[in-house]
Amino acid sequence: MLRRIHLVRHGEVENPGHLVYADLPGFRLSDLGRRQAEAAAARLAPIARGALVVSSPLERAVETALAIARALGTDVRTDPDLTEWRLGQRWAGIAWADLPDRFPGELEAYLAHPDDLEFSPESIAEVADRMAAAVGRLGADHPGAEAVVVSHQDPIQAARLRLTGLPLAALAAGKPAHAEIVTLDAAGDRWIEARGRPEDPPPSD
Repeated sequence: MLRRIHLVRHGEVENPGHLVYADLPGFRLSDLGRRQAEAAAARLAPIARGALVVSSPLERAVETALAIARALGTDVRTDPDLTEWRLGQRWAGIAWADLPDRFPGELEAYLAHPDDLEFSPESIAEVADRMAAAVGRLGADHPGAEAVVVSHQDPIQAARLRLTGLPLAALAAGKPAHAEIVTLDAAGDRWIEARGRPEDPPPSD
């Protein structure tokens, strides 16, 4: 088991059309997103030097992970299990404002009960399972190590809830902002979220 993990959401994405970009190619960090990634890296540098850095394979996450890896003096590896929630594939390329017309009731259902979406190609429980599996593999390969895991908002929140034993129905509460760092410490066979540490999220502007 790892001794500590830092779950990091990628920085803001360049998306002038306000589209659901899901796993579509070409969606990279905005200028603000790059600054957010560098700020997250600066917060991690003094406390996680040499930690493993593992990222979703999507561009925005890899860009964020590279900034962090440079600050920590390490490399980035990717894991497909850290990718975005595949619910987004259903809505990909559609403006968020148009979703209620294109898929009536689905956005409302996502916001109200994300743990019970019959229309989603992947349940949030499956997201939590694959995220937890990725963390478990890291621990099996590098017992006692510290890791930075760069992913996406809903997958990070699902991992946070699953690893700390909280219900996935709470997905909407306190989701991580862009480049926010969620730190979990191992406590026996459980994980406890660290509070009030230097890895608290950088301010966004």
